[in-house]
Amino acid sequence: MLEDRKTIPNDRGVFFEETWRLHPSICAFTSELYYDGRLWSRSGCERQAIKGDTPFAGSRLVYVPVEHDGNQNSSSEEVAAIVRIVDHLVKAGVKWVNADGEAEPLNHGHMLAVAPYNAQVGALSDRLPGVNVGTVDKFQGQQAPVVIYSMASSSAEDAPRGMGFLFDPHRMNVATSRARCICILVASPRLMEPDCRTPEQMRWANGLCRSRELATIVVV
Repeated sequence: MLEDRKTIPNDRGVFFEETWRLHPSICAFTSELYYDGRLWSRSGCERQAIKGDTPFAGSRLVYVPVEHDGNQNSSSEEVAAIVRIVDHLVKAGVKWVNADGEAEPLNHGHMLAVAPYNAQVGALSDRLPGVNVGTVDKFQGQQAPVVIYSMASSSAEDAPRGMGFLFDPHRMNVATSRARCICILVASPRLMEPDCRTPEQMRWANGLCRSRELATIVVV
């Protein structure tokens, strides 16, 4: 799948319109927001799922709201929530089913934890041994059954590099499209109500707000 087609003029290059990675429920969001509805999942991707007694079973976008205030580039509240999420996912009986229909116990190695800021990456790494943790840039080109995206900032105004960095459509695209079947967005509810003052800011916020509309809310 082409990660950022805006770097190539429309009349040049090749757009790979079939993804071998994304479950159709994840692909539908990615295709709508970033590829003009032209991306679809290869046959078999619909089999990819998390099975078992967990609130994160299935194949979908999930939003876990976490209240916090005044956080800029790290959030201990989100770290604690993500530890609970991981505990839900790795308990006995929870399995990952791949595109061939083969099931295996879900473990820490089946997950990516992504954050926009190095400070949050460091905080997550300290609490999530065995989980691959990094920034969006680190994980471009990688994939996992489960992706957990921690946004860290309490509000758009708190974001240390500004709204343009935190809400950047390319970053949101890369972060969400690493997931083969479950993408879990962990974020402050205040991020879903940005004070957009220009058309550009509205475009920045569109991906995040649309993901919230399509996601299932789970409280941990």
